[in-house]
Amino acid sequence: MTDTPPPPRRRPNLTWLGLVPFGLFVALFLIAPTMKIVVGAFQTPDGAFTFDNVAGLFTPSILASYWISIKISTASAALGCLVGFLMAAAMVLGGLPRMIRSPLLTFSGVASNFAGVPLAFAFLATLGPVGLVTLFLKHQFGINLRLLGFNLLSFWGLTVTYIFFQIPLMILIITPALDGLKREWREAAQCLGASGVQYWRMVALPILFPALLGTFALLFANAFGAVATAYALTGSSLNIVPIMLFAQIRGDVLGDPHLGYAMAFGMILVTAAANVIYIWLRMRSERWLK
Repeated sequence: MTDTPPPPRRRPNLTWLGLVPFGLFVALFLIAPTMKIVVGAFQTPDGAFTFDNVAGLFTPSILASYWISIKISTASAALGCLVGFLMAAAMVLGGLPRMIRSPLLTFSGVASNFAGVPLAFAFLATLGPVGLVTLFLKHQFGINLRLLGFNLLSFWGLTVTYIFFQIPLMILIITPALDGLKREWREAAQCLGASGVQYWRMVALPILFPALLGTFALLFANAFGAVATAYALTGSSLNIVPIMLFAQIRGDVLGDPHLGYAMAFGMILVTAAANVIYIWLRMRSERWLK
């Protein structure tokens, strides 16, 4: 009677070790700070539990800062979606040379991450009170942007600045959705007698609508959480939520770090809701575009 060989030893699967650095990064720089903000929003300076910090969010000044931030985020997201969609549609569907696509997408990848102090300085040097374009229009054409009501250190000035990185982000996100529009759908619509306008109104836009709405939500969250550009450009002249949050946490005489935690907690809720909407709508659009 022959002895049966022992079963081979199973080697441990070590492929998951590649995720350890990413997991540590997420835990240290995303989960841990978020939990500190959530806990701090419901604590007093001596560590006791309280709802006073969250109740402080309903004071008129803080509500006004949230409202200004929401308006700026909505305006920049809407304009970014409109211009970015038109540029992406011209690139994908407009018959432009293929050689334009790669440089445009490369520039969009760089410009969508160009923010903070460099972006604020670029716009001050271009459209500021003594900016290049401001002085050129004034001396060459007699157009005074300040007399026309445009001020870079204002609501529309900050909105225009945000559009610089909102448009490239829109191009990057909506281009795959436009690539997913099948040629057969347009041909079928034309065979049924539909015009180009009817095709877009009744076929293309309904299919793209979840992707468009989801991208709008993502751009809204992107602008709502931006702080470096706004602070470098306007300072404290425009009290949006990130600037007021910075003033509370940096520890000035009138600062209240735990009220700052509550403001950050409110921002987390707003941006989380926008990102959940984006993910849900993105999943719906991908079912059509597969």
